[in-house]
Amino acid sequence: MNEIFQLNLRHLDALLVTGRSGSMSAAAREVSLSQPALAQAMAKMERVLGERLFDRQPGGVSATAAGRIMMLRIDRALHYLAHGGRLVRRSARLAPLPHIERRVTMVQLRALIAVEGNSSYVQASELTGLSQPAVHRAVRELQDILGTDLFVRVGRIVRPTDVASRFVRFARLMLSELRAGFEEIRAMNTDDAGRVTVGILPSARAIFFSDLLARFTTAHVSAAVKVVEAPYRDLLAGLRQGDLDLIIGARRDPAPHRDVVQEELFDDDPVVVGRADHPLRDKKQLELSDLLAYPWVASAPGIPLRNKWEQIFTSRGVEPPKLRIECGSVLVTRGLLLQGDWLTLVSRDQFLFEYRAGTLTEIGDLGKELRRRIALTRRRDWMPTPLQADFVERTHALARERDER
Repeated sequence: MNEIFQLNLRHLDALLVTGRSGSMSAAAREVSLSQPALAQAMAKMERVLGERLFDRQPGGVSATAAGRIMMLRIDRALHYLAHGGRLVRRSARLAPLPHIERRVTMVQLRALIAVEGNSSYVQASELTGLSQPAVHRAVRELQDILGTDLFVRVGRIVRPTDVASRFVRFARLMLSELRAGFEEIRAMNTDDAGRVTVGILPSARAIFFSDLLARFTTAHVSAAVKVVEAPYRDLLAGLRQGDLDLIIGARRDPAPHRDVVQEELFDDDPVVVGRADHPLRDKKQLELSDLLAYPWVASAPGIPLRNKWEQIFTSRGVEPPKLRIECGSVLVTRGLLLQGDWLTLVSRDQFLFEYRAGTLTEIGDLGKELRRRIALTRRRDWMPTPLQADFVERTHALARERDER
């Protein structure tokens, strides 16, 4: 990410104008740069990327394959920045700022993102390596450009305004596009170069995701996969601001935001699970009285599996029993089940190894009434790199195999 922050937004705009016009002199005039300064900026970016972006010809310049990749990513990146700027200006009832990329700097955006994420100028300074006065100055300059306050001080911390957080989301999306461009260009000469960042939920964490990672890393030996485990709300926020490429887990109904898409993968039928010698182990037909006679551990309200657990009882006309323990950790839940007559509702994949070891067992299958759909969630306007697109395709292929078993 540091190399992205070294970029100059005006130079990126100039690169885009150069590619569209086929003329460095015309681009220099449009973005108010001297032609030598533009040529120097282009050369610097080509050194960083290790690829020529333009072929110089007597009649002008033409974009190379790497140049076309970078132009597309820059265009998308600047679109995000402009959209964020419009949101800020509209909220302040101000006219839009034309060509915001020629007014703000990467230093200002970096300072803003750091302060917004840490609610502290001190921590932002430590994170970015900028001095505290430089962070203050960068944020103040950005506020002057946008025409509105972005932070309010509450005691010793600074809180971002709602509009500041929205602007930061689009600034992060801008950075994710530039990062994708760098990865695509470097993959031109290095097989499998690049990274996929996946948010994973417990419903897909056990067997399916392990198989997927094994297949993907075998096919792409140099690729990196970053797996992020967190509550769904945090994963969704990361996805919507470009920090995550996709999320795999239980589908939300309805979809949480209009800017995300849920692509269905496979059905999952949760079952009631307890220790191997649980009193209900040999009961062929579970009655409502059986389900009410033993203590349960379930995840927090609002989680799809918790909703399914409540459905066990509400569909039979009774209130769910009062939970003594709410826990979203599969490891803690497994340990608790081994200590007594506790019951839980869980995917078969999530206790497969304990079942094979003879420590936990399936108490009862309540049929298809608890069926849920596992899905891949992505941003609606996401443009994956070839490596990321292959990861998505392999995810769907493995899901189809699972459905065919």
